[in-house]
Amino acid sequence: MGDQLRVARTVPTLRRAVLRWRAARERLALVPTMGALHAGHGALVRAARRRARRVVVSIFVNPAQFAPEEDLTTYPQTFNSDVAMLTGLEADLIWAPSTDVMYPPGFATRVVPAGPAAAGLEDRFRPHFFEGVATVVTKLLVQCAPDYAMFGEKDYQQLKVISQMAKDLDLSARIVAIPTVREKDGLALSSRNAYLSARERAIAPALNRVLKECAGKIARGEPLPQVLEEGARAIEQTGFLLDYLEARDAETLAPVTSAADGPIRLLVAARLGSTRLIDNLPV
Repeated sequence: MGDQLRVARTVPTLRRAVLRWRAARERLALVPTMGALHAGHGALVRAARRRARRVVVSIFVNPAQFAPEEDLTTYPQTFNSDVAMLTGLEADLIWAPSTDVMYPPGFATRVVPAGPAAAGLEDRFRPHFFEGVATVVTKLLVQCAPDYAMFGEKDYQQLKVISQMAKDLDLSARIVAIPTVREKDGLALSSRNAYLSARERAIAPALNRVLKECAGKIARGEPLPQVLEEGARAIEQTGFLLDYLEARDAETLAPVTSAADGPIRLLVAARLGSTRLIDNLPV
């Protein structure tokens, strides 16, 4: 803290820094990202700073979590502005490996999660996504050896997958969930929001608005199937192509049939033009 922000691009360089901090008995927090940083990432870094003396932010666009129809080359790459932002947030180190460092020739091991990763939500539309996420996050947690790892609730199924994985594999890092950061109109911050046209950006907050309406109806005791049907219709009427609007158990992501089934999380994914947006809300 207070030192100049450094960038590590090889595992030995990263580990020398981590070992030095460990020798000084300093706590370490990791914020995994794919770059294109925004205020949501800033909230993760600030939360990490509150918990640990040292903060590492990884920037790695993970090819293993992109489906064949998703264009990896068009994902926003803003490394210089990311460095400037993290300097202002007083991060200690950026871990920015190349693809060859993360997946060297001969790489042959994958982490294949089940449980929340097979809940029939994102996995239904992106079958290999969570395998790619689980593999890269496991590597990051092993490489950085943090006391804490910060993940946003915006990617709620991903958060549950990683929490379960860390528990099942006896990984020492504590997975910390950070609430979704939103624009004033309710749109969840996402690097993919940059793809929205001006017209689409005006429509996009409808996702959060409908989630709030659905949560209110469920809390008032209205039948769950009816609420979800009305919500799906409202989302599609605004111009979205809906992938799913689901009410799930907030911990296991198992389907629920009524508000009496326990804490509920509403989850939605929908396409607006060429951009796919996701969001979620507790009931």
